[in-house]
This record gives sequence, C-alpha cells and structure tokens, in this order.
Amino acid sequence: MTGAPTAVLGVETSCDETAAAVVEEGLRVRSSVVSSQVELHARFGGVVPEVAGRAHVEALVPVVAAALEAAGATGSDLAAVAVTVGPGLIGSLLVGVSAAKALALGWGVPLVGVNHLEGHLYAASLDEGELRFPLVTLLVSGGHTMLVLVEAEGRYRLLAETADDAAGEAFDKVARALGLGYPGGPAVERAAAGGNPEAVRFPRPLLDHGLAMSFSGLKTAVVRYLGTHPDAEPADVAAAFQAAVVEVLVTKARRAAEQTGVDTLCLAGGVAANGPLRAAAQEMGRAAGLRVLLPSRAMCTDNAAMIAAAGWWRLRIDGPSGLSTPARANLPLAAAGRV
Repeated sequence: MTGAPTAVLGVETSCDETAAAVVEEGLRVRSSVVSSQVELHARFGGVVPEVAGRAHVEALVPVVAAALEAAGATGSDLAAVAVTVGPGLIGSLLVGVSAAKALALGWGVPLVGVNHLEGHLYAASLDEGELRFPLVTLLVSGGHTMLVLVEAEGRYRLLAETADDAAGEAFDKVARALGLGYPGGPAVERAAAGGNPEAVRFPRPLLDHGLAMSFSGLKTAVVRYLGTHPDAEPADVAAAFQAAVVEVLVTKARRAAEQTGVDTLCLAGGVAANGPLRAAAQEMGRAAGLRVLLPSRAMCTDNAAMIAAAGWWRLRIDGPSGLSTPARANLPLAAAGRV
C-alpha cells in the first residue's frame, strides 16, 4: 500500500455475535464476518452470558482471520484496531477488548475503544456513503431504544430513551409469552405476517407525551390479554403488538425530527430490521418530507463494520485509546468525546 493506511479492523463481541470487519476510511466495507450464537442460546430462550463468553473465545481468532483474508489485508495495512468496549455483557466484552489490545500491540497500530451505541449511529453510512448532518437517529435494539440528534461526525446529543424495557426486549418477552421461540423480534414478525393487527387494540404507551418512551406496560398488556384470552390467535396478538410498537416508534421519530428541524431520519439497531417498521418509517418520511435512511438488515444487527467506521472517526477526532482502556458493561452514550 502507498501512503498512510486508511483501513480499520473492527472487533465486536458485546453480546452474542462474534464479528470482525475491515472498513476503508469509515465508509467502504472491504469485509464483514459475523459468527452467530443464536443456535447456542435458542434452547435457553435468551442469551446466557457464560455461554456467550466461551463461544467468543472459540470464534474470535478465526473470525478475525477470515475478515483480514476477505479484505486482502494484514496488520501492516491497518490504521487502527477498533473494538467495542461497552455497553454489553462484561464477559463477552472482555474477550474482544483483550484480543484487540493484543493485535494492536503486536502490529504496532493504534487501539480505538468504541461505544457500541455510537457504532450503530454509523451503520447507515456504510450503505449510503457520507451522511448529511444534522440528522436524527432512532436507535432500536434489544437493550436500547433512544432518539439521538447527530450534529456532526462524533458529536451527538441524546434526545430521549425508553424509561424501562427497550422495544427489542419487549419483542423477546412477547415472543416468549406466545411460545414463538428465540430470537423474539424475527419470530414475532413472522407470526404477525399471518395475523390481523386490528384484532386487538393494545395501548400505545406515552404516544402523546413528547419524546418519552416506555414499553414495559405494553408487554404487560399483552401478557394479561393472553391470560384472559387463552384461545387467542397468536398471529393476531403478534400483529397487534407489533403494530403498537411501530406506531409509537414512528410517531416519536417524526416528532423528534420536527422538534430539531432536521430533514433526515436514520433507523439503526436490530429492531430496525423489522419490515413493518421500515415500511412505516418510509411512509411517514414521504408524508412529512423527511429523507429516511434504512441501513441494510446486515448493518442493523450487531456487526463489526459499524465499529470500524465509528473507530475511524473516533481516531481522527480524539486520537488512539490507551492500552489500559477498560471494558464497561454499562457504558452510556456520551454527548461527545472518547468513551
């Protein structure tokens, strides 16, 4: 290679996906490899932290090797190694952070610690190219549901987040109540495809209350309904629940865009792969005159390409992280600056 390296190796092990990717200048994905643990955890109905940690130990080296091989890259070709340092399961995070430190030290390249949530903010750029700021991102996953104003590269402001269950967590709990299996989001979406969303009118929590969000009460309403209607059609219940979540999320996203005066809305996070949510967001965008950016489904779920992209910008803005940078299970989304 000629000139300074511009490729970043991303490493992601925050939960139950072991992932590595090589991304050029924060935008062009040269490789993205993800080893899923879904089958390992399905029989437990959710992620078991100890099982996840052991699986990361076994998978990480071959996943990194596969990502480098697919990108045609070696350690000397890299500008940095970026790694998720939080939030997430501490045992899983430690596997990735320890490995990334060893790789950065061995190759003599900078280490960049990345907030997993910040990574999701860059997912759309991997499909759309450079983003036009400011914009609002609706970040919806199993552990987080938040509205974020992204003012510039590396500069963002949290507008609102759920007061209790994340939307993805509610999907998982409703799927369990309906006996649909794990992971809950895709299971509910599949069941809902054959159901009537108007068969039951579930509550739309805090729909008319600014940007505030809450999904615990909605999940409880579904469980109570099943208790009093044991013969209810699961597909109808799934469709009605999904419709309630989608209406709340799209309403809040539109309101956030209106309040901040932006003309672009991004979706991010695992729940952003949900088909009805994507369709409703696009329809809302057309009606409101908003540009709606939807990352590919592969970029919605946990992956290392988004970590590499965030790492590229974090390196340019803040410089490298120290090799003493810790993993932090409850790392918040900071207003700006390094994690």
